[in-house]
Amino acid sequence: MQKSKKDNTVLIITEKPAAAQKIATALGKPEKKNLGGVAYYELERDGKRILVGCAVGHLFSLKQASGKGWPVFDITWEPNFKVKKKDWSKKYYNALQKLCKEADSFIVATDYDVEGEVIGWNVLRFICKKENAKRMKFSTLTSSELQESYKNVLPEIDFGQAYAGETRHKLDWLYGINLSRALMEAIKKTGSFKILSIGRVQGPALHLVVEKEKLINNFKPEPFWQVFLLVKNGKEVEVKFPKDITNKSELAKFKILKDKEATAFTTKEQEKINPPAPFDLTTLQTEAYKFHSFSPSRTLQIAQQLYLGGLISYPRTSSQKIPLSINPKEIMKKLSKKYSKLTSYAKNTKPIEGKKSDPAHPSIYPTGEYKELTGEEKKLYELIIKRFISCFCEPAILENKKIEVTVDSLKFIAKGIQVKEKGWMNVYPAKIQEKELPDLNGKVNITEIRIEEKMTQPPKRYTPASLVRELEKRDLGTKATRSSIIETLFDRGYVKGKSIEATKLGISLVDSLEKHSPIIIDEKLTRDFERQMESIQTSKKQLKEKSEKIIKDAEKTLKEIEKQFREKEDEIGKELMKSVNHIRDKEREENTLTVCPKCGKGNLRIMYNKASKRYFIACSAYPECRNTYTLPPYGLMKPSIIEINGEKVNEKCPDCKFPLMLAIKKGKRPWKFCFNPECKSRKQGNQSQ
Repeated sequence: MQKSKKDNTVLIITEKPAAAQKIATALGKPEKKNLGGVAYYELERDGKRILVGCAVGHLFSLKQASGKGWPVFDITWEPNFKVKKKDWSKKYYNALQKLCKEADSFIVATDYDVEGEVIGWNVLRFICKKENAKRMKFSTLTSSELQESYKNVLPEIDFGQAYAGETRHKLDWLYGINLSRALMEAIKKTGSFKILSIGRVQGPALHLVVEKEKLINNFKPEPFWQVFLLVKNGKEVEVKFPKDITNKSELAKFKILKDKEATAFTTKEQEKINPPAPFDLTTLQTEAYKFHSFSPSRTLQIAQQLYLGGLISYPRTSSQKIPLSINPKEIMKKLSKKYSKLTSYAKNTKPIEGKKSDPAHPSIYPTGEYKELTGEEKKLYELIIKRFISCFCEPAILENKKIEVTVDSLKFIAKGIQVKEKGWMNVYPAKIQEKELPDLNGKVNITEIRIEEKMTQPPKRYTPASLVRELEKRDLGTKATRSSIIETLFDRGYVKGKSIEATKLGISLVDSLEKHSPIIIDEKLTRDFERQMESIQTSKKQLKEKSEKIIKDAEKTLKEIEKQFREKEDEIGKELMKSVNHIRDKEREENTLTVCPKCGKGNLRIMYNKASKRYFIACSAYPECRNTYTLPPYGLMKPSIIEINGEKVNEKCPDCKFPLMLAIKKGKRPWKFCFNPECKSRKQGNQSQ
């Protein structure tokens, strides 16, 4: 009996087109083919026909199956193109559907984490109509690791990750949809409308920012004094009283010290500073923000591109380990071809490691592969390289010097620091401010007393990087989702600024929830859910039952929230609308440019057309005055603001005196321009970029 083409055909399911190409090339000499505009690969290996197809991330989304309003609990997985308008994933769905029909066995080769497992499992269940498949596990897209992963393919998918991932999706959907609908219905009760959202992790994250904002707003600065002495015995050194003085009357005992004789004593101590631990995602995001001002979400985007290019290992990891299995010696050998000066400092065979580990992946490390990079990709790639190499370097040796001066039983101190051996600091950037001090011993004269009055400072606001770190510390969200949660807070207008400031709307939302439904922003509840999902991920049995229990507990909590919310719905709506109206008034004021030159009655304002998704300028006296001006079809449009005599005003065009505008586009320098079509600067093309 002749075998059909389907017999002995393996379909490898990947997460992204770039991964499909890398895997196919690693396993043989593939022929690139096309199905409805989607590339896939075909090759022969070990007598088998191998097809390599790809998704484009999630091809399925959760959707409400039945019910209206909120709460709603009946949800189901549906293809994205049935859930979202203008979704472009349908052709990938169709291509995989056709490839599934040609195969008799399947291998899931999506990213090895909870999200990747859900993507592969959904393709298996809903497109291929299979409950299980073999699983490739890899941390880099290098040929050698992909070949090893195929050779040692796991017998089944990781159901712990699959159920944990699906449970997280369901929890996030149930909380996000139901709570967001609750807020918007409360707003509707006031006769208005505003898109608001709150979620399982979003609520506690916003609460953290608002609590910090309240500490800052309620902070009352208080004076304190610092006391310094200038002492001399041939060498001159300024020493400081180690405690801040909070009672002004205590300063009297210091003012009488001038011209007295004191005793100085110098001590020196060497300190070894080990290299920093290898990068996990959070420390990479923190360091990329510190050195390059990359937001956490931008860092993850760039790292994902470097991973897909085969240049670094999988970035969504909690690990700070460099296992021998990745062959670090070979990686160092490859890196030395391009970065020989840096690798020359790697004297140790055993690397420094951190405490954190991850069962799925090691720390983030360079693969040793090389390709020409520029801009942000180059900066992040070289930061990862330097961190990796530094883990194999000698400790830095610092000399800490302390001068202690005693007078009238009062002790004053000066501290100095010098780098004696740079060690790993030759490779990885470190911010250590060196300060030289002479040796000072024996009797010294006090030649000057200096007293500085200062004021206590409020706590610092979170930066995007420090907020990611705080969410990790509190076990809120996951390594992969924390940066996107922060982005959502910005998108909803709950927070603003590089130093994250809670807006009036964000504060009002937290205040209202704290008063009427505190469970929504309760981080303990969210943390408990996170730990339950982690237990699913590491469990080997009763996965479905554990998942169902978590969902049932969530539904019970949402019903409690509904009861609280319904009783106070009107009050919540009114409280939120006060902030919404305040924001709208402020936006209207900020977007008001000047008196309309055509009618002289209305004001020219920046407007936004939702249908065309374009900004324009129009007179506020519409429909009596229909004066309008077009604006460029891209970017965020804002008036150009300057400060004159301490007052912020709209900058004027030097040629026609119209207000100048700024077009702001991510990754580009703001473009300053005049919107008056009759202005000679427009006609001559004199525009500042």
